[in-house]
Amino acid sequence: MSAAAAMTFLALLGLALPAALLLLLGVPSMIGRRLPEKAVGLLTGLLTGLSSAAFAGALVTGVAGWVPTTVVALGDWFSAGDIAFAIDFLLDPVSLTFALAAAGISGMVAAFSHRYLHREEGYQRYFVLYAIFLTGMHLVVLAGSIEVLFAGWELIGISSALLVGFFHDRPAPVRNAFRVLVIYRLSDAAMLAAAILVHHLQGESSLAILFGLAAGDHGAPITTAEATAIGFLLLVAAAGKCAQLPFSGWLPRAMEGPTPSSAVYYGAVSVHAGAYLLLRAASILERSPLVCALLGLMGVSTAIYATLARRVQTDVKSSLAFASLTHVSMILVEIALGLHRLAFVHLLGNACLRLLQFLRAPSVLHDFHEARNAAGSRPARPPERLRYLPDRVGLWIYRTGLERGYLEDVIDRLVVTPFLILARAIDRFDRSVAGWCAGARGGVVEPPSRAAAPRAEAPRG
Repeated sequence: MSAAAAMTFLALLGLALPAALLLLLGVPSMIGRRLPEKAVGLLTGLLTGLSSAAFAGALVTGVAGWVPTTVVALGDWFSAGDIAFAIDFLLDPVSLTFALAAAGISGMVAAFSHRYLHREEGYQRYFVLYAIFLTGMHLVVLAGSIEVLFAGWELIGISSALLVGFFHDRPAPVRNAFRVLVIYRLSDAAMLAAAILVHHLQGESSLAILFGLAAGDHGAPITTAEATAIGFLLLVAAAGKCAQLPFSGWLPRAMEGPTPSSAVYYGAVSVHAGAYLLLRAASILERSPLVCALLGLMGVSTAIYATLARRVQTDVKSSLAFASLTHVSMILVEIALGLHRLAFVHLLGNACLRLLQFLRAPSVLHDFHEARNAAGSRPARPPERLRYLPDRVGLWIYRTGLERGYLEDVIDRLVVTPFLILARAIDRFDRSVAGWCAGARGGVVEPPSRAAAPRAEAPRG
């Protein structure tokens, strides 16, 4: 077997194992059969470990055998006229390295989750959602066509929202899960628009050709205006997944989920998916100075915002999430500046560091108090002040960070409230038309109650 064939086999095996885990856990859940915790933990640990080993073998084989960038075509989903929706995977050192990192991190989080969620009511449901995430993440990392990328993008989003609302017996997680899902829907809409535009411009969906990664290809065969349009849509899609401004408001809401899912989603892997996408699309960004400028501006603004918000958080998970967001924003700035290798190394380092911090968060306060008691009580330090700024300016900065930049209020007033007013107006119109049509046919329609169609009110100042 040649080095290229061995690399391809191992990479596809690493991709298939999470899908097999989803099948093994999902089918019993669908028929209402609850598996023992020991069986779920054993299956998850075994398959995630084998997936990591497969990706490690694929990376070593590809590097040692000097295998060039390889596109693995597994046929088409379906065809519509002259357009075929292909199932392609792109294998190179960058994709295999990130796949190995994602698989290794996911395996450690799975082992931690097995103990953390012991005797939890939704134990099996958690691991089903976790398997969905693993499958989607590997599809995004190894995607060789825009359809595979979009499918993985959707799986990550839906599993993330469902895990935010994992403790659905309380209203706050469900409410925050809906807000996260709304932001992800905007991101997914941008990704879908990019997919449609790529098909329209190229007539095919190969990411190797679009990103100029195929052997012998020197760049994407598109004009500067087309590169700007595609790059802007990818930028919006990545901004939603990476919690960049103006979409940063969902990040603290996502901390309602279990700590292990917060670690793998918003500290280590998922929050870096958008940065990885833009890193792969570097050739598109290089042909669009406007998109690069917007990316750099967005990254700098989000880094400043996340730094201010992190310093005033009252819980460790939110503080770590904003710290991770700061570094993700810096990674995006590095991509905008063309420092692609630095950005990739920074991405891997930040993912590993945040994983350790998130998994350590549940016990860090307990250990801190034990160490403090052992050392004896000490007087509390006075609060730090902004020495070189007037007190009024420092107070304003503090309040801005405490309120997370008032971002939620701005979005509620400018986006959510007008949308709700429009939706309720359309609902009342629809009910009126339905009542008129039923009356014209001689039917009887009960008038809608106030609970069914509440009156829309403008936000109070």
